[in-house]
Amino acid sequence: MADDNEEDSEPAVELGEGEPVEGAPLVRVASRLHWPVQKSEILRKEEGATVRTPDGPRELSELLDAVDETYFQSRQEFLEVIRAETGTGPVPTASE
Repeated sequence: MADDNEEDSEPAVELGEGEPVEGAPLVRVASRLHWPVQKSEILRKEEGATVRTPDGPRELSELLDAVDETYFQSRQEFLEVIRAETGTGPVPTASE
């Protein structure tokens, strides 16, 4: 329960004012899934999901089609396999 005397004038964490980034972080998509999971189940649950990559936003379905794995034992395995396909590095903003 919130205290009636608290001030709500400013957020607890300041948000940046940079350019927006298209797509969702890969870890956010992974956090919505339950492990272990089949590739087909990821495609069903996350249909149309776009993830952020160093090369710009990419469809999750496109990334999954590019990998040979059909079953992911863990969240970590999923992240490793997809990151091997996308690479790692800075993610461009919408204006780049």
